[in-house]
Amino acid sequence: MFGLIGNFGPWELGLILVIVLIIVGPGKLPQVGQSLGKALQNFRKAKDDDIEELAEKEKEDE
Repeated sequence: MFGLIGNFGPWELGLILVIVLIIVGPGKLPQVGQSLGKALQNFRKAKDDDIEELAEKEKEDE
């Protein structure tokens, strides 16, 4: 998964954080983090549901 993102060193991550902080502002940063966390949680849940559904279909096919 991380192969798509690339290899970021500490300087690159710091630069990205500074840019996000400038764009969003320090007051909105917790809300952005919370929204990102919820999005990741929903993505993982959907992925797990799809894997579970595929496993059930595979059992039915046997």
